[in-house]
Amino acid sequence: MRLNQLKQRFQSGEGVVNGWLSLPCAFAAEIMAHQGWDSLTIDMQHGLIDYADLLPMLIAISTTDTVPLVRVPSLEPGLIMKVLDAGAYGVIAPLINNAQDARALVAACRYPPLGMRSFGPHRAMLYGGADYATHANAEMLVLGMIETREGVANLEEILAVEGLDGIYIGPADLALTHGFTPGFDHPDGPMDDLIQQLIERTRRQGKRVGIHNGGAAHARSMLTRGCDLVTVGSDARLLATGARTLLEAMERTTHHQEGY
Repeated sequence: MRLNQLKQRFQSGEGVVNGWLSLPCAFAAEIMAHQGWDSLTIDMQHGLIDYADLLPMLIAISTTDTVPLVRVPSLEPGLIMKVLDAGAYGVIAPLINNAQDARALVAACRYPPLGMRSFGPHRAMLYGGADYATHANAEMLVLGMIETREGVANLEEILAVEGLDGIYIGPADLALTHGFTPGFDHPDGPMDDLIQQLIERTRRQGKRVGIHNGGAAHARSMLTRGCDLVTVGSDARLLATGARTLLEAMERTTHHQEGY
């Protein structure tokens, strides 16, 4: 079976640089994959992507060594199983608030006896190999998003769930639920302290930590502070930034949307 290079990098102590895909375009996914990202996450939660878009995007990414991940919109098990059957090598699930949520996520991602994933990995076997089912439980990366007060309070019980590889910190919603302005980077303040506590609590349990970042400098700092995977840059953001930079160089006035 094709090994999950992210898990290999984790075991060797190397950090993972992850890109983000929110545009429903296989060509854009292929362009991003050819730039050298360790992994790319296809965002089915807040991106403009449904299952019909997902499949060709996964195929496009597989033209490279970049590892394909998917952020699913919910814990709906049928969709999670279809995402994995289509060839995703990892799942990021939002709003994991307690052990019950974590167990539901693991159950959808793992074959018995660890979970309840149904067998039918048609494209996953093409991508991963004929012995996919034998090794899938060990190779699929399963991360639950911690982004609420409840998730923070229940972190230890969430991390204790067998089959959960770790957490993915959602700093925007985490800030929002703690009474702060949503955003990716929160230097030198209570949110930064909270994020560091999450990292340290997770690492003490031997689990992995991923986090969303607004810029490269912050992402590099999060790797040094204990994160295993850092997301920096999305297709939409990079498209907007590149276009804006070019127009500014041409001395054109731009009226861009906040967030891009």
